[in-house]
Amino acid sequence: MNNYVRIFDTTLRDGEQSPGATLTSAEKLEIARALVRMGVDVIEAGFPAASPDDLEAVRRIAIEVGQPSGSSEQVNSAPPIICGLARATKNDIDKAWEAVRHARRARIHTFIATSPIHMKYKLKMDPEQVIERAVEMVSYARALCSQHPDADVEFSPEDAGRSDPEFLHLVLGEVIKAGATTLNIPDTVGYTTPDEFGALIAGIIRHTPGIEKAIVSVPCPNDLGLATANTLAGL
Repeated sequence: MNNYVRIFDTTLRDGEQSPGATLTSAEKLEIARALVRMGVDVIEAGFPAASPDDLEAVRRIAIEVGQPSGSSEQVNSAPPIICGLARATKNDIDKAWEAVRHARRARIHTFIATSPIHMKYKLKMDPEQVIERAVEMVSYARALCSQHPDADVEFSPEDAGRSDPEFLHLVLGEVIKAGATTLNIPDTVGYTTPDEFGALIAGIIRHTPGIEKAIVSVPCPNDLGLATANTLAGL
């Protein structure tokens, strides 16, 4: 299993940010069932704190898609992990947990920005504060997941593609210690080329303390038409 490439699908969350792509709960459920038939390993079902409707949609997916079905249409023997996105705040994490906890395999995916421009102008936090918040919120999410027999925590350093690599390695090492078992390394603004993104991931593998305890995930946007190339370079 060490070389198994997991497919993490975020159609129901990031995909809905495309203009005109708003989905009803019924449509989200239909797509989630199709993803199961395709054998997707992790379904990021939504951003529960965004609205009561999104929380309810994620909850329905967790209940109706995130349980073993015994159906011949289900490619994998186990149901997919059902994941909810949350900013690094207790309110977001609580709402994500409220939605995904009904799944057989549940996941809280929390994130905070780590690039200098985002930390300074969006978060208005210094690097030490960002590390402190990341560790605090991953620990909080991990404590919620401890109530569930098969739940875990994913962490994303937002705008990793423009983050200082040494700072990135430090943050990731700390959240691993706090309980994150998947590290999602987003090129949030579609900034990197394949060589740059491949080098970023290679550096994380080499220099992040405790990286052997985590799965590394590579979500690449298509702003420059390089999503597939960057994903392959990361892998």
